Amino acid sequence: MSELNKEVLDLVWGRPTSGGVSASIFRRWTQGFVFSENEHTALEQFEGGPCAVIAPVQAFFLKNVLFNRESPNWRQMTEEEQKIELCSTLSEILESACASLTTGFCLVTWAKGRSPHTQSQTQDMPAPESSQPSEEQSTALTAEDLDFERFHSVLHKRTVMSASDLKEEVLSLYHAWRGCCGVLLFLYSVILTKGIENIRNEIQDTMEPLIDPVHGHGSQSLVNLLVTGHAVSNVWDGDRECSGMKLHGIHKQASVGFLTLMESLRYCKVGSFLKSPKFPIWILGSETHLSVFFTKDMSLVGPESPSEQARRVFQSFDPEDNGFIPESLLEDVMKALDLVSEPEYVNLVKSKLDPESLGIILLGPFLLEFFPDQDSGIPDSLPVYHYNGLKQSNHNERVEYVEGTALVLGFEDPMVRTDDTPVKRCLQTKWPYIELLWTTDRSPSLN
Repeated sequence: MSELNKEVLDLVWGRPTSGGVSASIFRRWTQGFVFSENEHTALEQFEGGPCAVIAPVQAFFLKNVLFNRESPNWRQMTEEEQKIELCSTLSEILESACASLTTGFCLVTWAKGRSPHTQSQTQDMPAPESSQPSEEQSTALTAEDLDFERFHSVLHKRTVMSASDLKEEVLSLYHAWRGCCGVLLFLYSVILTKGIENIRNEIQDTMEPLIDPVHGHGSQSLVNLLVTGHAVSNVWDGDRECSGMKLHGIHKQASVGFLTLMESLRYCKVGSFLKSPKFPIWILGSETHLSVFFTKDMSLVGPESPSEQARRVFQSFDPEDNGFIPESLLEDVMKALDLVSEPEYVNLVKSKLDPESLGIILLGPFLLEFFPDQDSGIPDSLPVYHYNGLKQSNHNERVEYVEGTALVLGFEDPMVRTDDTPVKRCLQTKWPYIELLWTTDRSPSLN
């Protein structure tokens, strides 16, 4: 892999001004995909940083476990089932990232005989459960001796040309994904499968690395690459023009979604392709971390109701998210929604929705005028779950799902108002009047 080292390193880690990537940042990224001892379908994150890879993998893993696997208890898994489902998930993400089948899929692993794993880990047979703690401990100790330069000197890449061969190869490399540096091996595999030049063409600022060399956090481009197969830097729908520059966004509905606390702080606006995914699983972003919110109830991602469509279309004419549009745009909104848009009727609506002639049309009155009493099709309440891979962010430092009940209302009801928490504020960017009741004493943490 030596001929690609420089390009890959520049793309992922940037070009540090002095001394290369810090040892502490690199160490945080040297973990593998490890399942929680307390939650068989939850991946554990040891330190801050690799959530940019682990959370998307967790989201796709849950999608496959909840909706593709026939099992009465989705939270119980044998180690063999974990192996099959994890490798299937990694293959799916690699397939999504593949720019062209003619170039095939690239898998990055250890050069022969250079793996830091213990002998028992490199065998194809899963290790007995009783030996797992000592294996993981020995791997962690080995990882401490594996610095940035040495790691990149002992890598090897292999190419497979078909999806079926990819699945077989990924499965055969299970212990590499699970062991020391498994997260980085997978990340590099995705990058080389996608193609460095393809990623550079999609990233808005090619000088911004996929991993922040100062804080160790993954960029939005990295998250988008894993979630959608495209390393675009933005979360809105489609492309936008800004001062003659084309800014790339998301171009089709994602399988799993993304919501961010940054939207509640008005730093960005997530588009419907990420807000309304195919499956009811959302990666939640805080200022520094990624977690996952999910449910088994498909009604949460059902087809848009007319009022939901109207809200989305109205807001597309309100890019600043002010909650209103200039009255001059009312006709365009009505046309976009296939409402009667004859000038005389539009003027009549203007006078009704803007009786004080302020020159603006508010979202609320507009929806009430054309879509009163619309039912979203979402049940009054439904069970939901939250995942946070960091031990220290979980109760008793045990990585487990936090269970709760969500009330998705179509309007604000002060009688059922619950606590104002970061998780709730994040979810309110999609469901403005959602209320959450958790089974634990404290709300789950976004950080």
